[in-house]
Amino acid sequence: MGNDALSRRNVLGYFGMAAAVAMTASCGTANAGKSADGTVTLEFAQWWEPELPKGSLRTLMDTFEAKNPGIKVKLLSGPYASTKEQVIAGAAAGTMSDVVGLDGAWINDFSKQGSLADLSALMKESKYDQSQLASQVKIDGTTLMIPAVNFVYPMFTNDDLLAKAGVSKPPSTRSEFTAAAVAISKVDSNVKGWVLPLSQEAPNGIQNDVMSWVWASGGSMLKDGKPDLTNDAVHSAVNFVQDLWDKKVVSPGALTMKEQDKVEEFTNARVGMMIDSLAHIKLIRENNPKLKFSISAVPAVDGFTGKRGIPYAAWGIGIADNSPNKAEAWKLVDFLMSEETNAKLSSLSNSFPGNTKAVPDFVDSDALFKKAFEIYKGGYPANEFVGLPVAEQLMRSFDEELQKTLSGQQNVDKLLANAQATWMKSF
Repeated sequence: MGNDALSRRNVLGYFGMAAAVAMTASCGTANAGKSADGTVTLEFAQWWEPELPKGSLRTLMDTFEAKNPGIKVKLLSGPYASTKEQVIAGAAAGTMSDVVGLDGAWINDFSKQGSLADLSALMKESKYDQSQLASQVKIDGTTLMIPAVNFVYPMFTNDDLLAKAGVSKPPSTRSEFTAAAVAISKVDSNVKGWVLPLSQEAPNGIQNDVMSWVWASGGSMLKDGKPDLTNDAVHSAVNFVQDLWDKKVVSPGALTMKEQDKVEEFTNARVGMMIDSLAHIKLIRENNPKLKFSISAVPAVDGFTGKRGIPYAAWGIGIADNSPNKAEAWKLVDFLMSEETNAKLSSLSNSFPGNTKAVPDFVDSDALFKKAFEIYKGGYPANEFVGLPVAEQLMRSFDEELQKTLSGQQNVDKLLANAQATWMKSF
């Protein structure tokens, strides 16, 4: 799932070792085509099975097999880290499994290697209705990955702190957010309005907590697939972050804070607002059952009326270019992205579907998820780091320049110019 998967990667070490051994042993063996009786066996390598209720992914595969006689699915399952290693090794060796779970951060390298099949062509050949897909990950106009389910990052607000600050509802614009952050910071000397994790060791705060302000107002950090960090939308968002910093409404320790620290600050009511993954709702509730909090869209620039981009991380899916079973592999992808199956997968994983028509079960049983789903349906998934070369290093270099700016060593114009020059070296 990428950078937001704190709670979904905690799989026992022995399981990871066993899975890695199993995956290594089977690498390249199942891609031999049809068996003597004409049955095709597809390898499906992913990290999803350990993070889903026991047996649930296998049950979905059994349903697929029943609907597609002559096709069998062999699940190659392990934790995220070991799956990543095996998929990358398979890509380099030309022995990648037929169908693979993908993180968007891997796609650019796989594209350069020619490791992934052209999904655009497969969709065209099968006359697939692409309008039902919430998003696609493309390189040079070719779809290489489809986000099967999305784990989104809305804004979390502490209801009690907002009430004490005299704020009647979660802010929906930047000016309202600033006013709320200032008011909350006056409630108690140990409380701040907003939390901003900027650890360079784990620089995903640039993606989730900085660029999210750009996407929430329909802006972009790219132009024609290349860095465009000096445009008005990025400049405005970074100026906004700088203004919040100057007003001293940001939680202390931001320059070394990681995502898990951010969640802890919010959980312990030391901060009133944060941008965070829905994956942490359960964690927050378990650690502080008394905490009352709400979910809302990331605030946009004042007067903005368009669709808001909402940050996300995804369980992506793709097909290996080395697979001799691409037609059968596409049938599995089509099945997983169908309205009924995709709704089941998103319900099982507490995520949002990649099929725009699918509705997960939990939206009717949990008020927060229902609200978040409304936000998701009203906007669009936005994460422009997906598919970029060395995505994490791009975040880190931007982080370095932002920290210089927040520390008073340079202005925003210099920050963006330096970051733009650094980013262009990777394109």
